Amino acid sequence: MARAIMLQGTGSDVGKTVLVAGLCRAAKKRGLKVRPFKPQNMSNNAAVADIPGDNNNSGGEIGRAQWLQAIACGVAPSVHMNPVLLKPQTDVGAQVIVQGKVFGEARARDYQALKGRLMDAVLDSWGKVGEGADLVIVEGAGSPAEINLRSRDIANMGFATRADVPVVLVGDIDRGGVIASVAGTHLILPEEDRRMIVGYLINKFRGDVSLFDDGLKAIEKFTGWRCFGVVPWLKAAALLPSEDSVVLERLASGESRALKVAVPMLGRIANFDDLDPLKAEPQVEVVFVPPGKPLPADAGLVVIPGSKSTIGDLLKFRENGWD
Repeated sequence: MARAIMLQGTGSDVGKTVLVAGLCRAAKKRGLKVRPFKPQNMSNNAAVADIPGDNNNSGGEIGRAQWLQAIACGVAPSVHMNPVLLKPQTDVGAQVIVQGKVFGEARARDYQALKGRLMDAVLDSWGKVGEGADLVIVEGAGSPAEINLRSRDIANMGFATRADVPVVLVGDIDRGGVIASVAGTHLILPEEDRRMIVGYLINKFRGDVSLFDDGLKAIEKFTGWRCFGVVPWLKAAALLPSEDSVVLERLASGESRALKVAVPMLGRIANFDDLDPLKAEPQVEVVFVPPGKPLPADAGLVVIPGSKSTIGDLLKFRENGWD
């Protein structure tokens, strides 16, 4: 089996996806055969991937993030790189994709009971991804600190302990409170999980990194963990496909440009990374409009994105007066 390392976060959107993609690319440039892996992903941004052994060549679905990471590795995306994909349809329910194919639909409470069965698929895919590889870089989901979900977890420590994969914890300093988030994670994790963590990374740092020296000392005092580095804020990372709609809630409009494109933020927005080429255009400003806000009067174009719940989103679209 290939060697492996897993990145888990102190929370969602701390930058795990980009870090994994970057590490995959760096390993490839060093001549290693590297593969990405994410046991469970929740995203309506999906991409087509190969299903090994499928003679019909019909393809299956994985999260767009794992598709990106596969490209960074220089290999064809495979459904085994993201064996469980949850595509939210309502606040309490999602379509469940297992190894690229639709498994069914499940409400959040029912899905918790289903996880035990899905671990077998996760471990099966894990074995397949590692075949012929030198290194597999694994991405967790959300945070291992969600200890209320630990007993049936397949995305973070539940997987790491079963597969015996060491973990690096990622904290996001840009949002504030990174010392508390890292130290707090150490505090509440059970010993079985805590000992899987071999160190941590601080991500999205702006400015003079030496100003955080005392912060690193504080984290070491509380946790005893080794710091593997402080990663600077990377503006260019905004050009990469986003994993899920969490990022949209923090997007602010940029400087005024020649063309403003307004995009209503639908409740079950899907594949909004299709708009990335527009965002990359220097004379185009893409503005995501949240519910309750009017479409900007100076928009030259309104783009209605995809939806995983078309009827529900249409009703909300009309309630917001966007029609």
